[in-house]
Amino acid sequence: MSIPAADDPRYRIDDPSALPSPALVVFSDLVRSNLRRMLDLVGSPDRLRPHVKTHKMPAIVRMSLEMGITKSKCATIAEAEMVARAGGPDVLLAYPLVGPNPARMAQLMAEFPETTFRAVVDDPESARRLSDAVAGLDRPLPTLVDLNVGMDRTGIPPGPAAEELYAEIDRLNGLVPDGLHAYDGHTKAPALDDRKASVAGVVDRVVGLRDRLEARGLPVPRLVMGGTPPFPIYAALDLPGLECSPGTIVLHDAGYDLPFPDLGFTPAALLLGRVVSRPREGLICLDIGTKAVASDPAGDRVLLLGIPGARQKSQNEEHLLVETPASGDFPPGTAVLAVPTHICPTCALHREAVVIEGGKVVDRWEVVARDRTLTI
Repeated sequence: MSIPAADDPRYRIDDPSALPSPALVVFSDLVRSNLRRMLDLVGSPDRLRPHVKTHKMPAIVRMSLEMGITKSKCATIAEAEMVARAGGPDVLLAYPLVGPNPARMAQLMAEFPETTFRAVVDDPESARRLSDAVAGLDRPLPTLVDLNVGMDRTGIPPGPAAEELYAEIDRLNGLVPDGLHAYDGHTKAPALDDRKASVAGVVDRVVGLRDRLEARGLPVPRLVMGGTPPFPIYAALDLPGLECSPGTIVLHDAGYDLPFPDLGFTPAALLLGRVVSRPREGLICLDIGTKAVASDPAGDRVLLLGIPGARQKSQNEEHLLVETPASGDFPPGTAVLAVPTHICPTCALHREAVVIEGGKVVDRWEVVARDRTLTI
């Protein structure tokens, strides 16, 4: 029996009976469509550096490469290695390298000489430790300064201290200054004009810093900027050296699709669940618990398709209780599709994704970089 088309016939699965649940299902045609839209908005693949932390899958890296997208951004050593093993030629690890990770970066550079790895720093001592780790290699590590432009998570404000840190990178053995990284995850106002105003403020400060650095004779070859909500705004800018770095929209999710309809992307990774019980009239229990879908942000963790009047009552590790006046239409075993609110950590909960094309299961893609450590 087919899953009802619900809100979108592109989510058809002709025979879900053999698929265990809960399962991560990826509609590969929609992934390609999202990648094409990214390229259409940005104009040139050279201006695009998608963040792989959303999907963590070599298959999507290879799909991107086939479409001319050669640059990647990542958050973990495992993601960086995953991209390199998939053939990615240019990988930015946009996360502070601390503890053993500078040495692990050096190992990656030695093991994958055909891949250009890039790093970020936001602290002089961290830069020196990174220099110590890579100084003995036969090629330098391109290093960007990570800027705090309002997210208050990592980075250094784009002021005099950032200038001096960039100059320090230029002096350190094994490192070469490679640009500025500015992630504005706080730019997610529902109103497009508000997002445009936020982006304008970020760009003004980042470009001002670049101008000051270039006036000192320091090269600033790239500006890696932006996440998903402001991506089309950055993509429309005529800004030399700009590399847009959205992540979520490769697969997209309900958390960004509902408040930002202007983005124009389609959720391409859903959860297949099943009704496991009807504890009482008006209530059904699905097998989409917190071990199957990210438990952030607060509120509903999924958007349920095809369940009239659904109201999510509570969730546990293996259970999602849903109130619906149509509970009698959902006997145990009924297959249900749900769009995750937050797809990035949801992917990390699954070892593989079931790949659907034209309603058929055509492949299974391993979520390789769900682990923090691969072979390094």
